[in-house]
Amino acid sequence: MQRVGKFEKLSLKQFISDFFSRFPASRVDSDISMPEMFDMINKFYDDVVLPERATGGSAGYDIHTPIGIQLDPGEDTWIPLGIKCKIEPGWFLMIVPRSGSGSKYRLRLANTAGIIDSDYYNNENNEGHIQIRICNEGDDVFDVDAGTAIAQAIFVPYGITEDDKAEGERNGGFGSTDVTTDTANINNDQ
Repeated sequence: MQRVGKFEKLSLKQFISDFFSRFPASRVDSDISMPEMFDMINKFYDDVVLPERATGGSAGYDIHTPIGIQLDPGEDTWIPLGIKCKIEPGWFLMIVPRSGSGSKYRLRLANTAGIIDSDYYNNENNEGHIQIRICNEGDDVFDVDAGTAIAQAIFVPYGITEDDKAEGERNGGFGSTDVTTDTANINNDQ
């Protein structure tokens, strides 16, 4: 089996930044002080689990949520996972829901399948932080504890056309491959 990637933990500084961008202090319980909030985020960070396969025959690496999640039917949320992945050129990482979550709860990713390109790793704007947005399209509340495997990551090879001329460099996060370097920084902040 060819080895084509390596999962790593994100820096605490980047995790805190991304956590606050996804969950602004205004959305968090107002009874929590800032020091308590930082303690809570540090605990989430400490609980980050690097993805791993459950069995030797598994294609997918289980992705665990570092935070507890409760989603009512029709709700969605972002999950900053606290992980990044170094990927060999010619491969990408595909993120999809775990089959149990998808069939039991009709849980799906907002973009159906996440595609993590090899040049997303360690980009200057977000260190290559892998985050997912999940949607509960079922009829029941989706309620899981921190540490629960909620998605899976699969390494996939890809090819390019004979006349491919792509020479650009990534300088941003979600949706940044089709914009110039000047606008990539703007889009990453949204």
